[in-house]
Amino acid sequence: MDRRSLLKGGGFAAAGAAAVASPAIAQGMPEVKWRMASSYPKSLDTLYGAGVQVAKRVAAATDNKFQIQVFAAGEIVGGLQIVDAVQNGTVECGYTLSSYYIGKDPTFMFEASVPWGFNTRHHNAWMQHGGGLQLVRDFLADYNIVNFPAGNTGAQMGGWFRKEINSLEDLKGLKFRIAGMGGQILARLGVVPQVLAGGDIYPALERGTLDAVEWAGPYDDEKLGFVKVAKYYYYPGFWEGTAQTSVYANKEKLAALPESYRNILEAACAEANLWCLSKYDAENPDALRRVVSQGAVPKAFPRDVLEASYKQAFALYGELAAQNPKFKKIFDHWMAFRDKELTWFRIGEFPFDYFIYSQRN
Repeated sequence: MDRRSLLKGGGFAAAGAAAVASPAIAQGMPEVKWRMASSYPKSLDTLYGAGVQVAKRVAAATDNKFQIQVFAAGEIVGGLQIVDAVQNGTVECGYTLSSYYIGKDPTFMFEASVPWGFNTRHHNAWMQHGGGLQLVRDFLADYNIVNFPAGNTGAQMGGWFRKEINSLEDLKGLKFRIAGMGGQILARLGVVPQVLAGGDIYPALERGTLDAVEWAGPYDDEKLGFVKVAKYYYYPGFWEGTAQTSVYANKEKLAALPESYRNILEAACAEANLWCLSKYDAENPDALRRVVSQGAVPKAFPRDVLEASYKQAFALYGELAAQNPKFKKIFDHWMAFRDKELTWFRIGEFPFDYFIYSQRN
């Protein structure tokens, strides 16, 4: 056999292999461009950044055939208007927290966080293997939305207060920026809850329009500068023992995507869910030390505040379940799963955690 012919043939084979090596998923697939409206400003590099992570992974997996452009809060719609924008097709998708929309229906709370409910591992177990995701999707179908869990802050802090909270009495008349069901619970204890998007909170606190604010945890709170105007930093944020953020996709726009693109979007969101949580877990400890060095005074909520809020939370859930069939359907399922999870964690997780935290190396 002619050696030169053999080499030439090898060259053709190599060229063919190179052609096949380009992303197979992208060959012959359509170009699609979506817009994602975020509830968060660009300065919050983890919450806003999780949406950007989704967009990057989708583009990379489709050889840039499926592109999602991310817009910060206010660039297309306000940070608390994502559901409306996705529902009516103003944007194809949004990145948001369902707790912002309990004014539409309190059932929205289950997708993000239930005060005195799950921690993040409980929530993930319920969503992924306990039937929670399907229940939430059935509910969101009425809003022309399909959700994809795509982030989590983990347990949050209880917020920044101008004055100390020494008892339940100190909550009465307190103007407190707090989103979601936590605000309704605290209102039953005398708090005056306010709902503001992230970029609007600091000016209100600085001007004295607010007496206290809660946002997330030290890493984001440091960026928003709250320590400059309110030094008492309370914990725990019992209204958000977990806080799942999600990509909300317009149902018709999602159905129009090729199946491979839908699968890639779902996988990218799942990765962003882990990326977001692990970033907060890595960043919050150092950020807490920094805000303390700037004058923050970490303080635990008084016991009577915790006990009263727990009692009022489950009283409120009972009232809502009696009035709202959609709420009751998910609440009954959620409560049954919660009972199982707490039983296991009392035995399998809490004793380990408690012992480790009590040791001094």
